[in-house]
Amino acid sequence: MIEVPPGFVQSTVDREGDAGRKWTSALPEIVADLVSRWECVLDGAVMNGEVGVIVPVRRAGEALVLKVSFPHPGNVHEPDAFAAWGGCGAVLLHERDDAQFAMLLERAGSSSLADLADGPAIMASAGELHLRLTVPAPADLPRLAAQAEDWEDSLLRDSAELAHSLSARVVAAAVDTVRELGRAQPEVLVHGDFHARNVLRASREPWLAVDPKGHVGDPAYDGGTMLKTCAALGDASPLRLVDIFASAAELSRTRTRRWAQLHAVQTAFWGHRHGLGIPGLIAFAEDVSEVLT
Repeated sequence: MIEVPPGFVQSTVDREGDAGRKWTSALPEIVADLVSRWECVLDGAVMNGEVGVIVPVRRAGEALVLKVSFPHPGNVHEPDAFAAWGGCGAVLLHERDDAQFAMLLERAGSSSLADLADGPAIMASAGELHLRLTVPAPADLPRLAAQAEDWEDSLLRDSAELAHSLSARVVAAAVDTVRELGRAQPEVLVHGDFHARNVLRASREPWLAVDPKGHVGDPAYDGGTMLKTCAALGDASPLRLVDIFASAAELSRTRTRRWAQLHAVQTAFWGHRHGLGIPGLIAFAEDVSEVLT
């Protein structure tokens, strides 16, 4: 039986309540069943992300990981994205158990694109990888366009209710992006949480993507999520970084800038709304929002 990291148990219970307590208590048995059924052996200490555990295993000598996530709508389509990519630019999916929110995946390295600590290099590598991930979307995945109405409502509500330093021009630009780009989007598979820590070193390819949300929409949307990386990149110009990503990914610079600006405004409002003691992030997001407008 595995030992679930105590910190992961606590954070899951804090977030999910009794459902999180029951799930984390059942995790050792869930993992033991999957390891037996998929004919694996344990091969290292259990790791965890925010919503799931990563268990190193081997099968027929091959290094793999077993990932089991908390049952949540946001985790439903991760295996669908991996299946669509088929290992091209992302880790390979070997097995899936959708009822248990579990997957058997290719094992990548422990270092990520964020470890480069060089903004232009990160964005160039991310853009090159993203180009390979830009494929026609499978059927039955959720559309980002379906979120557009909620995005607009949230922007207008947050702008009116929160104390912030964003100008009316900046907020209006974000709203315009939702109205003009958000409601009619291409039928392309979108990672949905494409940032530097979700791109890992690997042996089969230099970099492989992990932790996709599996949405359908504008691939330039992922350029906006990549901008989250910029918070730790010192004096690098957000505009230059977004353009490097767009060029390497063969995306429209204008569309990528607009999505990035929207993400920055949403991040600033999220920081103000939740009051989590992150003034540096809020200031960064507000500055980037102005630069990209």
